[in-house]
Amino acid sequence: MTPRPPGATGWLFATPFLVFFGLFLAVPLGIGLWMSFTDASLTGAGGSSFTGLDNYTEALGDGQVWQTLGNTVWFTVLSTVPLVLVALVMALLVYTGLPGQWLWRLSFFASHLLPVAVVYQIWNMVFQPDRGMLNGLLDVVGIEGVGWLTDEKYAMWSIALVTLWWTVGFNFLLYLAALQAIPDHLYEAAALDGAGAWRRLWSVTLPQLRRITVMIAVLQVMASLKVFDQIYLLTKGGPDGATRPILEYIYDTGFTNYRLGYASAISYVFFAVIIILSLAQLKIFSRRED
Repeated sequence: MTPRPPGATGWLFATPFLVFFGLFLAVPLGIGLWMSFTDASLTGAGGSSFTGLDNYTEALGDGQVWQTLGNTVWFTVLSTVPLVLVALVMALLVYTGLPGQWLWRLSFFASHLLPVAVVYQIWNMVFQPDRGMLNGLLDVVGIEGVGWLTDEKYAMWSIALVTLWWTVGFNFLLYLAALQAIPDHLYEAAALDGAGAWRRLWSVTLPQLRRITVMIAVLQVMASLKVFDQIYLLTKGGPDGATRPILEYIYDTGFTNYRLGYASAISYVFFAVIIILSLAQLKIFSRRED
């Protein structure tokens, strides 16, 4: 029997993944990149001809691209900071021994399991101008109701609040797992040195969570930059485009205006922005660790 070459078994097990990776990621990426250099249309009328860098030139000079990109970055800032800090506080509360830990873990993570359509139904009722819970509470204390989703001043903040409630459970679990992995002897040594609870938090717990915090922050920035579902359902980009993210503009360009080639070019411009921001973020955090 002919012996297998070194590594053959590993490649055999990796084959199913590589096939699906090629069919559903690598090939579509290649097709999309080629399409971004053409005037391809969703209708297929007139075929598609090579246009070079025309789509990219148009995208860089398109005011809607920059406006929607600005909205996306603003949402990322509003959502990322609380999604890191609130998740950390939640994990610390559970880790320090709140009574009924199983209930707290379930309640903190349960919202993350909900599909976006259910999240939309819940918060659309909460934000109702006339019968919504938030305006009802404001009315009780004598404050005039707010157009949470119809006022430009509050719409993006409202969507960030919905995103926090919906997705913070995942970061909470990551932090909780990291807390449980901290060696007990570090706390015992700190206690022997006379460190109180706050000193142990600042000198032991938070330094041990530095790496997981970097990972959560990077993942959260990338996730927030790709926001689409909750904004599309709650505001459809309104009012007056104040919450319209770049992915919605790409969707409208490709599937409403039928300009697939131009939509592909915007997609790759946005992809380049995500890569640059992610690398910059990793560089900043790595310097802090050093």
